Amino acid sequence: MFSSTPAEKKAAANTIETELEPNTKKAAGNAKENTSAAARTLDGWETASGLKKVTETWDQQVKTLMGRLSAERTSLRGTSGLFVQNDVRTGDELRALGPKSKLEGL
Repeated sequence: MFSSTPAEKKAAANTIETELEPNTKKAAGNAKENTSAAARTLDGWETASGLKKVTETWDQQVKTLMGRLSAERTSLRGTSGLFVQNDVRTGDELRALGPKSKLEGL
């Protein structure tokens, strides 16, 4: 089944905001910190410059992931509102057609 309720969309957006985003940021920070410490320890070795390059790539990937999580959270919240607005508008249009007898010929 591909459908979901506004409550499910809200819950998913909240999970992104309260769990995925902060936990991803924390894990990314820890990885960067540990990799940077290893690079400092190996200063003067080729491995240190490789670790610095890995850290730069890691930072860019984390930035991309955090942006994606934020966009998904925003989309979930926006989509939920759009569906509710669409349902209300459709209901208003149907009520404007009049009593049930006018709908029978459609």
